[in-house]
Amino acid sequence: MYYAILAYHAEGVVESWSKEEDDALMDELLRINDRLVSEKHLGPAARLGPTQRAVTLRGAGTGMVVDGPFAETKEQLLGFYVVDFPTLDAAVAAARDLRRVNPTAVYEIRPISLYLPGASLETREEG
Repeated sequence: MYYAILAYHAEGVVESWSKEEDDALMDELLRINDRLVSEKHLGPAARLGPTQRAVTLRGAGTGMVVDGPFAETKEQLLGFYVVDFPTLDAAVAAARDLRRVNPTAVYEIRPISLYLPGASLETREEG
């Protein structure tokens, strides 16, 4: 089963980190990434750009493009992981590893279905 682990954080806090602080955090997160890759659990992962450079498409018809940020919250979605685990509990355990090294972040874990043109939307479940 595929799960998205969505990483939320207060963007201003992340932007306040020095290069050294950011590099140290990324080194620890990449150790977890490497482990998940070696265990064949990690799919795509990305660190998103700043919300100030984001736009949102809303409305009827062709829609209207409005400047981001697109949510009135304290935290913004700053990145995501796609993981493949047989259970939600296993995906939560991976998110806990990420949060251990980045304890001020919030991680949302959500089941996902991958969409590939021409492929079934059924998710793979391990028995």
